[in-house]
Amino acid sequence: MMADEVIRIYSSANEARSALLERRALDEYSATPELARAIERLFGRSLTPDQVVAQILADVASTGDDAVRRYSAMLDGASEPSLRVPAERIEQAWENTPEPIRHALEFAAGRIRAFYERQPGQSWMAWDEQGGGLGQIIRPLDRVGLYAPNGTAAYPSSLLMAAIPARVAGVGEIAVATPPRQGELSDAILSAARVAGVTEVYAMGGAQAIGALAYGTASVPRVDKIMGPGNIFVVLAKRRVYGRVAIDALPGPTETLLIADDSSNPAFVAADLLAQSEHDALASAILLTPSLPLARAVQAEVGRQLEGLARQKVIRASLDGRGGIVLVADLEEALEIANDFAPEHLCLLTSDAWNLVGKVQHAGGVFVGEYSSEALGDYVVGPSHIMPTGRTARFSSPVNLWDFIKITSVFGVSREQASRMSREAIDLAEQEGLSAHAAAVRIRLNQ
Repeated sequence: MMADEVIRIYSSANEARSALLERRALDEYSATPELARAIERLFGRSLTPDQVVAQILADVASTGDDAVRRYSAMLDGASEPSLRVPAERIEQAWENTPEPIRHALEFAAGRIRAFYERQPGQSWMAWDEQGGGLGQIIRPLDRVGLYAPNGTAAYPSSLLMAAIPARVAGVGEIAVATPPRQGELSDAILSAARVAGVTEVYAMGGAQAIGALAYGTASVPRVDKIMGPGNIFVVLAKRRVYGRVAIDALPGPTETLLIADDSSNPAFVAADLLAQSEHDALASAILLTPSLPLARAVQAEVGRQLEGLARQKVIRASLDGRGGIVLVADLEEALEIANDFAPEHLCLLTSDAWNLVGKVQHAGGVFVGEYSSEALGDYVVGPSHIMPTGRTARFSSPVNLWDFIKITSVFGVSREQASRMSREAIDLAEQEGLSAHAAAVRIRLNQ
């Protein structure tokens, strides 16, 4: 790559595969030297991030609120005696939020709500003539905890994208945990909580917040499921409390795969690559195209557009380490690679974009056409932007109603139906050596 080229062009998929397409198995749970020094300073000894999390969770489980307050003061500079944020503070945040942002939050919330209201999620029951029936009872979770980061940046949009589907699903109580930064909560996060209909907000962050939500304390009732992005300590804490509560996926670095051809606008393609790359240095933004002229035009556009952007250092690191333009033989090869890669975001910027949608097997979300930018989807289109990363789109889905509901199976059979099914049930029970099961079926045959 030349010194003035911000993003590299790979001449074939084979060249790109080892250098780019397969570079997602990173150990994101290791401490950087800077983080290791901070841990030793705060805890008085050398600990791994996972050991830090284990200690915090053990303390929260044993001493509850006291541990949460102690770690919040030590790690976040929190000084408020009450963990729960009073309603007056949330209303104050709403008043402090500029009118255009309030309107944007309400606009986005309306579109997100409308999208999820179309998703089916009802109980069903099928009766038969013999008096039996089969069905499923669909019930929302009672209580969900959402984590809303407030570190180098706050993302009120992510709170909307999780809280509103939970609300539509019928979750009764939604608790948000968000840490103070330099002692202050984010007005934007509190305003998003208000718009989304969150029932309570707690000023706490990190592993101690995950522990409080999972175990419960005097101030924080335990939840049934914890969701939301966070730093290394939040991710490790969620992994440790899984089983006591449900969690969402353990998110990896964000990623976008774009497919474009010679009809695509190189300025649009470049802008999408840059938008994805500004998330963090581990973000992945990759373009697949059969057109060398487009690849060169996009490469030039990336360099030109980068000059006007605020997060140039982060973008350069992302594009240098995990970004690239890959030349493919045709759009069929591009789709084969995309299905293998299973990206979080798949953007189709070709002239026949809708005709390609049916060939997509694995992706968190598909953005169809040049005006369907992933950046627009991050905020106001409707579907949640919380999507599977790191190839997990092969077996998991974006946040949706099913994340907030559970299914109870129901069956009832009549005497006649039970008689007709009994022989097979008895045979299977005896084959498995469960004689009491067989007897429980057999005893009813003569009654």
